[in-house]
Amino acid sequence: MKLIPILLLAASLLSAQYRFKGSADLDAVIEKAIADNQIPGAVLLAGRGAQILHYKAYGYRSLEPRKEKMTLDTIFDAASVTKIVATTSSVMKLVEQGKVRLADKVTVYLPGFQGGQSDVTVRHLLTHYSGLRPDIDLKPEWSGYETGVEKALVDVPVAEPGARMIYSDIGFILLGEIVRVASAKPLNEFAAENIFKPLGMTRSRFLPPVAWKPLIAPTERTDGKILRGVVHDPTTRYMGGVAGHAGLFTTARDLSRWARMMLNGGVLGGVRVLSSATVKKFTEPNSPPHQTALRGLGFDIDSPFSSNRGELYPIGSFGHTGFTGTSVWMDPVSKSYVILLANSVHPNLRPAITPLRSQVATIFAAAIGLTRQDVSLTGYGEVSAYTPVRRHMARTAEVETGIDVLVSEGFARWKGKKAALITNHTGRTRDGKRNIDAMLAGGVELKSLFSPEHGFAGTEDHENVGHAKDEATGLPIWSLYQGKDRKPKPEHLEGLDLLVFDIQDIGARFYTYISTMKNAMEAAASAGIEFVVLDRPNPITGIYVEGPMLDADKTSFVGIHPMPLRHGMTTGEMAQMLNSEAKIGAKLTVVEMKNWRRADWWDATGLTWIDPSPNMRSLNAALLYTGVAMAEYARNYSVGRGTETPFEVFGADWMDGRAMAMHLNKRMVPGVRFYPVEFKPTTSNLAGKNVSGVRIVVTDREGFSSLRLGLEIAAAIEKLHPGKIDWNANARLFGNQEAIEGIQKGIDPRNLEPRLQEAAAGFARRRSQYLLYK
Repeated sequence: MKLIPILLLAASLLSAQYRFKGSADLDAVIEKAIADNQIPGAVLLAGRGAQILHYKAYGYRSLEPRKEKMTLDTIFDAASVTKIVATTSSVMKLVEQGKVRLADKVTVYLPGFQGGQSDVTVRHLLTHYSGLRPDIDLKPEWSGYETGVEKALVDVPVAEPGARMIYSDIGFILLGEIVRVASAKPLNEFAAENIFKPLGMTRSRFLPPVAWKPLIAPTERTDGKILRGVVHDPTTRYMGGVAGHAGLFTTARDLSRWARMMLNGGVLGGVRVLSSATVKKFTEPNSPPHQTALRGLGFDIDSPFSSNRGELYPIGSFGHTGFTGTSVWMDPVSKSYVILLANSVHPNLRPAITPLRSQVATIFAAAIGLTRQDVSLTGYGEVSAYTPVRRHMARTAEVETGIDVLVSEGFARWKGKKAALITNHTGRTRDGKRNIDAMLAGGVELKSLFSPEHGFAGTEDHENVGHAKDEATGLPIWSLYQGKDRKPKPEHLEGLDLLVFDIQDIGARFYTYISTMKNAMEAAASAGIEFVVLDRPNPITGIYVEGPMLDADKTSFVGIHPMPLRHGMTTGEMAQMLNSEAKIGAKLTVVEMKNWRRADWWDATGLTWIDPSPNMRSLNAALLYTGVAMAEYARNYSVGRGTETPFEVFGADWMDGRAMAMHLNKRMVPGVRFYPVEFKPTTSNLAGKNVSGVRIVVTDREGFSSLRLGLEIAAAIEKLHPGKIDWNANARLFGNQEAIEGIQKGIDPRNLEPRLQEAAAGFARRRSQYLLYK
């Protein structure tokens, strides 16, 4: 009776392969690789969903000491594929069980690591951003698992954690030991019980038994003998065959079961092995926000090692390779996977099969209908806390703001309606006309004006801006920044049909124009009139979302709604979010821009820069503002207000500018460099005093992290000049108690940044439904 299911499975596989249009091309490239002596043979298994589309053995399993034909059930030394299938999967399980935390320092589990003094976290190990070397020394020769772990514990890092990606076997040796410590079981036992057995991976294990030897693909000749059933990696061999970076033996069939589980949210055949949330977390980008090499937790996504992604699989797909010739790649969008197992190191080392892996993945992806357009389906920037550096082609556009769109329409949609306008000096059309004059010329019945912080002319820098009158039109200007009176009064809205908002914002949480907009929306809702936002660009792009998030108990006029410091939204998009999430209930209309893209910086728009506020004098200042201004409530500290370059310098009369610049440059803060300066503010903090400080030079605005900059400046001040700044006095600007306490406790910004950015991931997901532009 058992023969029938086996025959049905075989028939199904043959049928699928017979129908699969990519099989001939796949056969051709693999057979050519064998003919060119790149590999002795291979097993290729590729599928989509529950269907296996191509499953075939090629060439020879063994060339020496005798030739053996490759078979589908050949067992391969997985090499570094061990990292994802055994070690990462085990860590995933332990994270679910609450026994391992990604943000924990390695010393929490391994107190002897670096003598107990290290900021390297579990996340750093998984992403290869720990700063540890690629491998431990093998000479003089040594042996034993404990010896290998001890060598990994004391190996001296060659880079700061989070600074750059160094593919490190040492990091995964430590992860294997963390699994042992956290679970009280060796890695091989824990993986077998929690991953392999539930998935029915019957031919996957460390230390394969002698009975498996005839089916194992041999690897390299070492010390005159061909390795067969003994792990190829020398470090793992010295450690007794079990380590976090290598040692697993497995088959294509077993790996396909694991891959299908990963692509099915942690479930296979009704058996849940991992939670869908865990799978998503580990396979989304987790590299530091400013890094170009894109890694998941354990998984490769887009790095110098991801050749097996091929040309067509999108960023957002993931996998890994192994030194012996093994590789796995999976795509959550198409639910497809490619498993190529070869023993390219048999009987001797050959060049890496990088081109072959890429060719195979590309052919399969093309055959199932993937194109480069599918990249957009994995919009990682919207859902991951770890947004990578993305290089956008600079462009020059002719952006039309909301007011320009209305001018081109002749204000037809507002015919016969009475309106009031919230605006300031930035309310200009593309050709430089005031929005007030354009509206009146277009026949709009404009009854009154309202002004935000800094007043109608944008020149006042105090908290009691008075009412005024527009000299050109005689229209009254009601101030919305007069003491605590910051909302339109009901009597000023009587008889109106529209309350219109048209002000240039800069994309920072504590820049108050969006607070004025929220208050005005509430007033319009109470008055039962339509609220209209004439949209304008976010000058520092609509791509990047950076924390810290605003704590609920720190809401104020400089933090009107739970959002990160750099929100990456336009005023129109923000209005939609506020109206929905704050349950304002306004009758909201956004007049959308034309020709603006999310990746556009201000210099791409073709629009004239008008200082949005007295000290916001350049695009550079707007970019640096969210990082530099986090601590400007400290009255003994200057962020350059009252100088020619506000927010591009900072300092104090107690600061050593030279020491500060040197310290920050050594920290390798992404996208910026520093040099010491002296300045004398004419207004604001430290007015009239000689200040020693630092000037910031933007070297890479796409790689820049405002969160990292702010944390590094704060940490440097606390380190070099402890106690000089009352961080709690800046709580409304930081908006986040964890950030403040992290600075006070001396937590390395490289470790604090991911924790704060993690919280911003939820906002990135929330905002997606309100975005108006691509």
